[in-house]
Amino acid sequence: MKKWFFCIIVLLLLGYGFTKLKTGMTGLSDELEPFAVSIDNSEEVSQSDRDEFTIKVTKEMIFHGDLLLVNKDHPVPEGLNPESEAVSLVQNSELIDGFGVLDNTVLLSPRLVDKFHTMIKAAAEEGVNHFLISSGYRSEDKQDELYRDMGSEYALPAGYSEHNLGLSMDIGSSQADMNQAPEGKWLKDNSWKYGFILRYPEDKTAVTGIQFEPWHFRYVGLPHSAIMQEKSLVLEQYLDLLKQQKAVSITLGGENYKVFYFPVTKDNTITVPAQGKYEISGNNEDGVIITVRE
Repeated sequence: MKKWFFCIIVLLLLGYGFTKLKTGMTGLSDELEPFAVSIDNSEEVSQSDRDEFTIKVTKEMIFHGDLLLVNKDHPVPEGLNPESEAVSLVQNSELIDGFGVLDNTVLLSPRLVDKFHTMIKAAAEEGVNHFLISSGYRSEDKQDELYRDMGSEYALPAGYSEHNLGLSMDIGSSQADMNQAPEGKWLKDNSWKYGFILRYPEDKTAVTGIQFEPWHFRYVGLPHSAIMQEKSLVLEQYLDLLKQQKAVSITLGGENYKVFYFPVTKDNTITVPAQGKYEISGNNEDGVIITVRE
């Protein structure tokens, strides 16, 4: 998105066109304690545990989950239907709590709104509370229109934008441009604690192929956001790291996690050398990531 275009949006937001803010944000029962992060990226991680479990994996699993890589080389998987979960926030005003919305075209899944709300409640405890969502899920038709208006330098073709995936949002501030706003600084420093990442940082344009977008945040979940923050990685680099290392171990806020990468070429059964609750996500390329919380 062009910088000038986003500035126009910010000016519109200052008028609070369709904005709705609710009060009563002081009680934060699920406030997160400061995170202590310790990462072991030794290749021996996956070999050091006697406990294990087996799981059936299918090639279809490569194309589902919160860690899907979507960029100019990897489109949103065919058959994925994030539009079915996206709703208009303005038309579902009960979802708008503690933040503003640009207009009735902003669509997000209730699940993502819930993750976002947990995060901004923590920000409000620190006096940062002028968040505004200007864009969420976009249909491919909407993305195509944007691409034709903006050009390839500032937008991705339909089907190749994270906004078509339904896991990203453009977050602004009613106070200033996100480069200067307290909301932008707070998210840059703290969003990882809640599973979000700044998807297109200023120093990673050569990797992402996208200019710096201080407003574009993507949900990947914990502990992945914490590892990416600690190692200063964007999603492309993180998925490459997992392929290289095969396994990463992290202690996060007193919780122990193990993250494993498994290539998937056919439906089969794999053995995971750990025990605990687990989640599976594909990478939209060639395998799955299994995250175990011990």
